[in-house]
Amino acid sequence: MSASAPAVVVKDLTRTFGPFVAVDHVSFAVRPGEIFGFLGSNGAGKTTTIRMLCGLLSPSSGSATVLGFDVARKPDDIKQRIGYMSQRFSLYGDLTVEENLRFWGGTYGLFGKAMAERQEWAVAQAGLQERRSTLIRDLPVGFRQRLALVAALLHRPPIVFLDEPTGGVDPEARRRFWDFIDELAGAGTTVFVTTHYMDEAERCHRVALMHAGRLLALDAVPALKQVFPTGTIVELACTNPARAMTALEGLPGVEEVALFGERLHIVLAEARFVDGLAIRITQAGCADATVTAIAPSLEDVFIHMIALAEGRAA
Repeated sequence: MSASAPAVVVKDLTRTFGPFVAVDHVSFAVRPGEIFGFLGSNGAGKTTTIRMLCGLLSPSSGSATVLGFDVARKPDDIKQRIGYMSQRFSLYGDLTVEENLRFWGGTYGLFGKAMAERQEWAVAQAGLQERRSTLIRDLPVGFRQRLALVAALLHRPPIVFLDEPTGGVDPEARRRFWDFIDELAGAGTTVFVTTHYMDEAERCHRVALMHAGRLLALDAVPALKQVFPTGTIVELACTNPARAMTALEGLPGVEEVALFGERLHIVLAEARFVDGLAIRITQAGCADATVTAIAPSLEDVFIHMIALAEGRAA
């Protein structure tokens, strides 16, 4: 495989379970050294796709190659060359840090001096030099997740698949985890990561938006946000957002209204329709409402894409 060839190529990849279509004719390519984000809610098809790419699940139709190897015909070749951190915790709680690393190193064919060197690297990267003999179950979740990642990197794979790696991890530990992902990509490792955290997706070089097994959009985050013309995303703050949301339904020029915490994000057909919002909200008894034009978030884009897809399906 040449250095310029895509690390992953997917064409019309489909996976069914009886009548249920989990992944529906998905196509994309991942560049070497890229942080490729696979974004979607639970049940979007993210884990099923990643399991097919890791050679753990056969496609029902379509094709995919990882590092030049076909996922249907050469799954064992793929498994030897990738790192994989599953959604479920992949380390053994009743083994120590070092015992887990030796076990996983052995599964990758690392022994002797090579294993000792990589174990020292892994312990240092995970920040566990003083806790080598600690049982995994006694470590904080953030350290466990970081250790699981370095365990998947012991054999220096050119690509690593991370399936929702920061689930249940506190924000500070998530930030440190993603700093390490940035370092990996900077050193040339391709990172394919599934997530439902929008702030994590913002750190990816490109993001694929998945919903109900289908790929809705794929691009760099700034390009995805350009789906909205300037001035067509506004934020409304008031003491009764539920009442305001009801009042805006069906208002000419209002395409979408979504609740973000205690505020509303409103998608307008054109920026000029913002003038009618304050009048309608005041009539609904929300005299304290303030309307502010904002830059779209990735969550705005995702909600918009889902609305478009479900509209087409209807």
